[in-house]
Amino acid sequence: MAGFSELIKNFEKTRDYMRDFFIYGYKVRGDFNYRSVRTYDDEKRRAESWLGECLRYDDSVRGRQISISVDSGHIAENPLYRAYYSKSFTDNDIRLHFFILDVLADNAPLTLKETVQSIDERFGVIFEEQTVRNKLKEYAAEGILICQKRGRADCFSLSPDICTEYFSEIPALTDAVKFFSECGPFGIIGNSILKAADIKNDIFLIKHNYIVHTLEDMMLAELITAADEKRLVSFESYSAKRSDNTAGRAFDAVPLCIFCSVQTGRRYLAAYIPEYRRFHSFRLDRIKNVKPKEAFPEYDSIYEKFLANTKRCFGVSFGSRHEWGYTEPLKITFYIDEKNEEYVLNRLLREKRCGTLEKAAENTYILTLDVFDPNEAMHWAKSFIGRILRIEGGSDEIRRRFYNDIKRMYNIYGDDKIDDIQ
Repeated sequence: MAGFSELIKNFEKTRDYMRDFFIYGYKVRGDFNYRSVRTYDDEKRRAESWLGECLRYDDSVRGRQISISVDSGHIAENPLYRAYYSKSFTDNDIRLHFFILDVLADNAPLTLKETVQSIDERFGVIFEEQTVRNKLKEYAAEGILICQKRGRADCFSLSPDICTEYFSEIPALTDAVKFFSECGPFGIIGNSILKAADIKNDIFLIKHNYIVHTLEDMMLAELITAADEKRLVSFESYSAKRSDNTAGRAFDAVPLCIFCSVQTGRRYLAAYIPEYRRFHSFRLDRIKNVKPKEAFPEYDSIYEKFLANTKRCFGVSFGSRHEWGYTEPLKITFYIDEKNEEYVLNRLLREKRCGTLEKAAENTYILTLDVFDPNEAMHWAKSFIGRILRIEGGSDEIRRRFYNDIKRMYNIYGDDKIDDIQ
């Protein structure tokens, strides 16, 4: 029987467990019904070994809930980075790592055959050429080695780029990398550079830091690369409503842009689906198994249509529309006390996005929107409850839902018969 190991081979699987069980924090062991309980126990032990000081345990009638509990404004390093340093490796991987670096330490470029021969002479170990070739190409792609031609043969040498030298030559670079390591996408790169130079972030703390997004960064890099190369990609999108997390829907799509919600920090892939001739947004934390495919010849023309369509998006939704789409007008009338509530008017002007705000009368303003998905605008409009006089346009369902929500709120909070609500 294989023993337990903290190292992992499949980051996608670990990403699922950490997100569903330890970040969202609403699942218990009994909800884990699509693999063996032993698998859940192993993943739980790995997470505890990486994040022990950040975990919180809550007992409920459904079972024990384990979640990550950290105040991002008081931590200098995203604890989820530790999962990236836990990839498993073979005996050949670790031995070749040191053997190759040692034989190339003299800075003399070596061919594949010369590298294999040098390892044999120096360490008395013979590797197959294909094994060494794969490792050399891997390190060249990562920038550890430099690959140059000597006639028809590839020659490899150590890269002269050493982070500690850059830090000594450019003093301000240290602070820049410290900031980058915790701010924005791909902070794991900055964190790795700091670890290589034995430096810690002792300056920057980020109050509203969406640490969970680092679990999407590997996939985000593949999507951005595909967009830069104007390629199709295939991936699977999983519904947040399914509990088994096994029934994903396959898509072939053209990545166009990454949207980021200013309200939740959640990130979305905006893409074009050739099969349906439509634009669509996918939550990044619900995408798996991204694989690049062939180039998409119509990329430039589709991207121009995409830019035109974004002008009619209130949020990230394109509705159920095709390339050019159809918009639904929505008109919301607000009452604003101009004398005492100037801040409310300023907020409307600031957050109206693609809408048009006009003054209809004293203390009365009309916001007109012409968007693909008016429902997104209604979620935002509800934050002005008490100042909304009238809603026109959209769909009957949207208006009915809004008025029903008001009735439900009144029944909960406004009923005079409820004495325990003050």
